[in-house]
Amino acid sequence: MSTSREETIRAFLAQAGWAGAARRPLAGDASTRRYERLSRGGHPAVLMDWPSGPDAPAAAGLAAYSGIAHLAENCRPFVAIGEHLRRLGLAAPEIYAADLDHGLLLLEDLGDHVYGALIERGRGPSGEELDELYRAAIETLLQLQSVTAPVALPVGDGSHHAVPHFDDSVFRAELDVFLDWYLPVVLEREASPAMREDYHGLWTALRPLIDAGRPTLFLRDFHSPNLLWLGGREGAARVGLIDYQDALIGSRAYDVVSFLQDARRDVPVAREDAMRALYVGRAKGELPGFDEEQFLAAYAALGAERALRLIGLWPRLLKRDGKPQYMAHMPRTMDYLRRDLAHPALAPLGAWLDAHVFGRA
Repeated sequence: MSTSREETIRAFLAQAGWAGAARRPLAGDASTRRYERLSRGGHPAVLMDWPSGPDAPAAAGLAAYSGIAHLAENCRPFVAIGEHLRRLGLAAPEIYAADLDHGLLLLEDLGDHVYGALIERGRGPSGEELDELYRAAIETLLQLQSVTAPVALPVGDGSHHAVPHFDDSVFRAELDVFLDWYLPVVLEREASPAMREDYHGLWTALRPLIDAGRPTLFLRDFHSPNLLWLGGREGAARVGLIDYQDALIGSRAYDVVSFLQDARRDVPVAREDAMRALYVGRAKGELPGFDEEQFLAAYAALGAERALRLIGLWPRLLKRDGKPQYMAHMPRTMDYLRRDLAHPALAPLGAWLDAHVFGRA
């Protein structure tokens, strides 16, 4: 971090009344954001340090992947989406202070009870069964989906964040991650133009399954690293939410499959089936226009699309970003893909993958 950036942070903290607070780094994620945990007089907070700008370009001379895929490039979407979530009674961190121009936020500290660690341990911090944590997360999604998807959300400085849709730009960019990175890095061969055309054609045929049903706001990264257990609260507010700045408008199935096919923690088939059935059962009575058959087809299609994107993302993090640890998630992601391909509507995609990719790996 440059001297000038540190000076900006110190000035921000001083203006917020947190000058001299104890600061220590918090573990980051696969993004360029940086976090610190602060303590002042026994009161905790979290500093989000997010200089504006895109991630690395998708290819020389082309737009950054973040722009193509509608990934947030500054902290404003985080502020807007977070306020929407709090209005719904969900546990997004409160914002104590903000410098939007410099990308600095002082946030409520939601604690350390990250779902991923609790799942690995096999119980909640007070001995709660894991099913209780999973049920609370399903309740969170139902509450999120109970209102009409917002088109634009206020940022707090007079501007608005226009919430993007899961449009063809996002869809095609996500499809290409698999072709651009899994094939050359893992299989050591490039995807031919004919392969790309066939692959995209298969997904063009599947796209109506994804678009079926009423659209909702989905958080996009609703999975164990981004969920915190707040057992002292009630209902859906027991699930702390972070990393929701990339939220889009699209299928109700997206966040459900993201959670129940968690790329970073094993979700046994029995638990996935039980929690998906819980969601479906409640959605029938609580979500207008919900259709079980449509949902299950969208769940399988989005699960396969997401799994294939991650199967390409892990090698990208290895090769481009020097983060080999993410390759440990590859076997789990492959298993989720096999689960999704069992849906009859995905038979042509499964046959193509067997014939042209995995059958020759």
